[in-house]
Amino acid sequence: LAGDRREQYPHSLQFYLKPPTESISLVEFESFAIDRLRLLKVVENLGVSYVRGTDDYKTKLEAELRKLKFPYRALAEDDYEARRKDHISHFILRLAYCQSEELRRWFLQQEMDLFRYRFKELSEALMQKFLEHVNLSFEAIGEDLKNELANELSLSTPGFSLAKVKEQMFYKVGLADAVDLFRARRVFIKDGFAYVPFKEIDVIVLNNYRTKLSKALALTARSLPSIQSDERLQPLLNHLSHSYVGPDYSIQKNAGKISLEQIDSLSVKSFPLCMRQLHRALRESHHLRHGGRMQYGLFLKGIGLTLEQALEFWKKEFIRGKVDADKFDKGYAYSIRHSYGKEGKRTDYTPYSCMKIIMSNPPSQGDYHGCPFRHSDPELLKQKLQSYKISPSGITQVLELVKGMHYQLACQKYFELTHDIDDIGFSLNHPNQYFTESQKLLSGGREVKKEFNNSGNFPQKNTSQESINSSSTPTSSNAQADTELEGLEAYFTED
Repeated sequence: LAGDRREQYPHSLQFYLKPPTESISLVEFESFAIDRLRLLKVVENLGVSYVRGTDDYKTKLEAELRKLKFPYRALAEDDYEARRKDHISHFILRLAYCQSEELRRWFLQQEMDLFRYRFKELSEALMQKFLEHVNLSFEAIGEDLKNELANELSLSTPGFSLAKVKEQMFYKVGLADAVDLFRARRVFIKDGFAYVPFKEIDVIVLNNYRTKLSKALALTARSLPSIQSDERLQPLLNHLSHSYVGPDYSIQKNAGKISLEQIDSLSVKSFPLCMRQLHRALRESHHLRHGGRMQYGLFLKGIGLTLEQALEFWKKEFIRGKVDADKFDKGYAYSIRHSYGKEGKRTDYTPYSCMKIIMSNPPSQGDYHGCPFRHSDPELLKQKLQSYKISPSGITQVLELVKGMHYQLACQKYFELTHDIDDIGFSLNHPNQYFTESQKLLSGGREVKKEFNNSGNFPQKNTSQESINSSSTPTSSNAQADTELEGLEAYFTED
């Protein structure tokens, strides 16, 4: 990097202490943010699927950094654009993900994991440069002091023989900066200082970064009122925090290919838990409240129900309850036609993504919409999974993911358990994607591998064939969907 560019980004890694000051277009703003969101989603998935720091983990994460054009090799001298994108995109997502405690926690965890990987990829010389760059230049102890303390350093530092102590550089670090290492009994303590080997310095750097980023997120949250008044930015930031970055399921490629008679059986074998729950509630009570009708109606549209089928499906079910045919035709039928783009603004509405279901309109008593992994009491979720014949060990795995707030990964695990496969082989982001992948699998359109590879992880699978309701049209965010929802409040408005 030359001249001003080198001065602006002297290192490929940073603590993101200074926000960007340049002007960028809204197109670039959204593009950068979506790419970083894709990257953080990959970081989240890899962190659950692989042991951090293993060759598989590092190979897959580097491939994603390359693909999305973020800095991946600290030695690269021509990566100004990658460093710029890294800087700007972090601050955009910081704005989007500071809006609630849950969003802040998720963002902090993924950024920490990304930073950990990138820091550990640095050479010792570049690590030293980075420490100086962020004012963490700890004092290296001299050879005389190291020889004097050699026995204590060897006994107090796991895995360090006397010979290794002499080879390794040690730093004298204030105890407050080395609390985690002290608690884990991994360093020698003397006179209020920890003597930290160079290979453990990442723990201190990560703690420092976590503290700074956590404070920065809290400060950013306080400044939200001024940002929310910007009518250009606020809609974009809201969309990003609920963003879905997969195929567009509003395009009906398989309209009419599913019969109404198939829905009951499909709900058991190919519906995600959220939609299976809604279908079962509808069949049992012959009614769904507003939120459930919106979530389930658009999902059914996405899997291929035509407008005529949807009208017939909902009418047959509702008149079995307390709604007569005349009331249905006058109230509900209009709303169904509206969702298919045949009334009002003639907008073709989009099925809800996982993030939208998880983050917006939580269910209240008597509701059946939402994400069961996010919104159900763990004990009730356990009972539901037991009723669906999920194995005790499988239920334990699902509940562990839920406890860690990995709701989409819990749904992926549910997919694996109900389809008897060991590795889902894709990142699950949408109920309609769940249905599509399930149908591919059941029809033989996906190769299933159940054996372990050498690292003890399950290999990734290839999806070779397009199947029912698959679309290759990418969507950059939920911006279109949320715009559409302005006119959708009338959708199934009556309870």
